[in-house]
Amino acid sequence: MGSLPVPAPAECAPPQGRATVSASDLAPLFSAQRRHLDHFFDRLDMSQAAAFAQALLDAPGAVFFTGVGKSGIVARKIAQTLASLGFARAGFLAPVDALHGDIGALFPGDVLVLLSKSGASDELLALAPCARAKGAYLISLTSAASGADCPLAAACDLNVHLPLQGEVCPFGLAPVTSTAIQMVFGDTVIAAIMEARRLSRDQYASNHPAGKIGKTLIFKVKDVMKKQNELPLCKEGDMIMEQLTELTSKGCGCLLVVDEEHHLIGTFTDGDLRRTLKASGPAIFSLTVGEMCNRNPRTITAEAMAVEAMEKMESPPSPVQFLPVVNENNIVCGIITLHGLVSAGL
Repeated sequence: MGSLPVPAPAECAPPQGRATVSASDLAPLFSAQRRHLDHFFDRLDMSQAAAFAQALLDAPGAVFFTGVGKSGIVARKIAQTLASLGFARAGFLAPVDALHGDIGALFPGDVLVLLSKSGASDELLALAPCARAKGAYLISLTSAASGADCPLAAACDLNVHLPLQGEVCPFGLAPVTSTAIQMVFGDTVIAAIMEARRLSRDQYASNHPAGKIGKTLIFKVKDVMKKQNELPLCKEGDMIMEQLTELTSKGCGCLLVVDEEHHLIGTFTDGDLRRTLKASGPAIFSLTVGEMCNRNPRTITAEAMAVEAMEKMESPPSPVQFLPVVNENNIVCGIITLHGLVSAGL
């Protein structure tokens, strides 16, 4: 392993004063990172990338990813993203644990993807022949080109070279560019697999039942709308001032104006009330809801996606805080509010 230098006491002491990073410090580093990424994009062998993507698509068994250090973290992330698509069993195989029993998860026909910047990680070089003996198909992703400097490539069935110009690091050592390249490459290939497999929104949603993604893809209007006794209903012949309790008690900020069969006639909001009061003064006591309601409100159906309701509320010419929910016969069956959507996590 060699010997590491022991820092002198002065080197261990915290720096005097407060360290700072300015915009002028960051700008050249981001410019350098852009150059390094452009180098990768310009020199990536697309035939190798396509062969890698096809190998994942054609995998008859599971697909495992492995790596050491920061490459291992990227490998775990890519494995989790692939698993979330639901096409095949995918997971992360820790190289050291694999050599101590976890390699039992590998079966003939499985694919093992090994990520290594140098292509010379001892742990992966030890794992590769053992995985091959289990009948796995081996793919290496390395920034070292195939050859004497990349023994891992020689140990695998397929190598994909991820061109690396340098690391954005004062010493050129910390994996702050190579890991970005690995992540971009892996995620882009997975996006290609999604297109090749014609992944639908419903299929994707089935594996994301929680969180913002799941709620966006799964929740329908009927799941978050108010209904029945929660609805602020009135008739067009009702006097405005007699409906103030209904207007304010249901927490919707509006009235849904309906006929005897609950067909939607229009809406009357608390904003309409203020405008009517300002324009009519005492005459408001003799006005009916039907005389002042909006007879062309935006509406939505119960089977529409909840996120579609939010988009409809926010669309021009001006945003609204609610949408009446109607069926194909324009009969009111609910109301969905912006507050309700936000409360549901959307």
